[in-house]
Amino acid sequence: MKLKALIVDDEYPARQELRFALKNFDNIEVIGEAANAQEALVLIKALDYQVLFLDISMPGMSGMELGAAIQELPCKPFVIFVTAYDEYAVKAFDINAVDYLLKPVEISRLKRAIDKVLKLIGDSGANLESQEIEEAGTPGSDNQTDINLDLEQIKIDRIPAEKKGKTVLVPESDLVFAFTEKDYVYLKIYDEKLFVRFTLKELEKRLDPKIFFRTHRCYLVNLHKVKEIVPFFNATYNLIVDDKEKSEVPVSRAQAKKLKRIIGF
Repeated sequence: MKLKALIVDDEYPARQELRFALKNFDNIEVIGEAANAQEALVLIKALDYQVLFLDISMPGMSGMELGAAIQELPCKPFVIFVTAYDEYAVKAFDINAVDYLLKPVEISRLKRAIDKVLKLIGDSGANLESQEIEEAGTPGSDNQTDINLDLEQIKIDRIPAEKKGKTVLVPESDLVFAFTEKDYVYLKIYDEKLFVRFTLKELEKRLDPKIFFRTHRCYLVNLHKVKEIVPFFNATYNLIVDDKEKSEVPVSRAQAKKLKRIIGF
């Protein structure tokens, strides 16, 4: 099992140090960073993090306040506090922290904290599976419908992308096009290029097919951002899009036929 982790610390060097330490663990994947508690709360509500490495002393909302707020969420990550202060330990466990680590963090101590999270997830998973089997076997149970709900129906119009070590949520309407470059996938918004962990095929499934069109095996474009259609060679085209650079997005010969039918030119 690989745990999706979020690091929350107002000091960039501290975030980088912890991220480096977590590279020692194959069962941890850091998929986001936040520089303050308010930013972290937005990310936690938008993405399914399983573990949160949380500093305490931060401007604005403190780590303790964030930890308490998380307990009110329906799907809350497990919290491991990582701090330079030892006086908050009792309070931390009052808000259901899994562990309390003092900086600088020792690898052996970090491993014990991660192992605790894995055990809790394993225990809760076994309990949930047992409960679901029991409820599913109860004729007329209202919970049977809940179990069969398709979670893919839950959708937000934001795409998680990485920017300077943090996860940012890009509104779909801001996306000009997505493209592959050297086996990586990027989003192009007006004046930035952002890395994402989706494949183009995954993005294509996630985005509205009435708006986003696969022009080429390496490009997916927002048709609302297309400004010009320029003929190229051999019945192909280039699309001039509405970003800062007025980029050109290629349209393959096969996809050009579909695009003509969609736009009507």
